[in-house]
Amino acid sequence: MTLDVSACCAPLAEETLPEAKALVLAEAFKALGDPVRLQLLSILATADAGEVCACDLVEPVGRSQPTVSHHLKVLRDAGLVTSERRGVNIWYAVVPEQLEALRGALRTSVRV
Repeated sequence: MTLDVSACCAPLAEETLPEAKALVLAEAFKALGDPVRLQLLSILATADAGEVCACDLVEPVGRSQPTVSHHLKVLRDAGLVTSERRGVNIWYAVVPEQLEALRGALRTSVRV
């Protein structure tokens, strides 16, 4: 009797991650290593208008305006969000392609 172990021992991913892409994704994941930044990204990703004024992000995360601005800068520097100045306010939006890249890096394909 021969045991078929191919299903239980199949690789979790279909291809390895190239170094250049790994460096970019690592910066994005590093930026998400803070609960406040995860909250901010979640708020932006679920915004009805697709963007949110920085002034409207202070209350939901319970942090001061300078702290929220710092966290938004980290997210922007990591390529996760974009910003646009409109008068005295700055509006933020998620970069969908970058979120999809993160999802793709985490996605596994399990062979049955």
